[in-house]
Amino acid sequence: MNDLDLRLVRYFVAVAEHQNFGRASQALHVAQPSLSRQVRRLEEVLGARLLDRTPQGTHLTPAGTAFLPRAEALLRLADQAANEARTAADPSRLIAGYTAHLIITPVVAEMRRRHPEATIEARHVEWNQPRTALLEHRVDVAVTRLPLNTDGLQVSTLYEEQRAVLMHSGHRLADRQSLTLDDIIDEPMPRAPENADPLWTDFWRLDPRPDGHPAPDGPVIETVQDKFEVVASGQAIAIVPLASGYGRPDLVGVPLLGIPPGRVALVTRAGDSRTLVGAFRELARAMMKGPTGS
Repeated sequence: MNDLDLRLVRYFVAVAEHQNFGRASQALHVAQPSLSRQVRRLEEVLGARLLDRTPQGTHLTPAGTAFLPRAEALLRLADQAANEARTAADPSRLIAGYTAHLIITPVVAEMRRRHPEATIEARHVEWNQPRTALLEHRVDVAVTRLPLNTDGLQVSTLYEEQRAVLMHSGHRLADRQSLTLDDIIDEPMPRAPENADPLWTDFWRLDPRPDGHPAPDGPVIETVQDKFEVVASGQAIAIVPLASGYGRPDLVGVPLLGIPPGRVALVTRAGDSRTLVGAFRELARAMMKGPTGS
């Protein structure tokens, strides 16, 4: 069998994700007829039809269903290999990741001032991606909220944050000065996707509750913005850092008492002893003290 062309594999994965050649071609910036020809080339190489094309859309065949997870893993490994090579080839470059509502601008600016010979970049990372982004070498350090699976990682806690209940401004509890878990025991909370880190989801959903019962389920959310929309529409409440800027007048955060605080941390790959990584870690510890400076 001919060697797989990663470009063709990437095209197939895009069509499988969009379930439509037109939408996939727009996402890839490739003409639709050309995309269709390239996917057929891949099918010829594999000797199997991967997609059924119908007027209603495009669907995976049994062969396509079997091939898709392997194809996605192959692309991830290829990207990781490329990123690792770039990291090894250019030790004077550092990409600093950060998740929602965590500001690393002063640290990045100071890194650039102290290391003018280096390239220091900041890159937003979705709430559930710091571990993957680090292990795939898409970022070199990540400022994020715990908990997360730390296998293969080094974690330095920067500061603690009180947690709060986020709710829509018309909620029955929105005018309270503070709340306890008993006040919200029956309130539904957003659910993360099935592939999310259970350490994270259990901590931020307070799941299970002290009596062993599971937290009531609200809608599944993918992003922080989705969570805000679900809460603002009254479908659920959410546990969030008290100091986070919600950025919406229809949302209210009320301190939640009697639960452990959240933690903000700098996370790096275990064993990464490069000078720039160590310098960023020391600056983050010195400059990122939390909203109260404590």
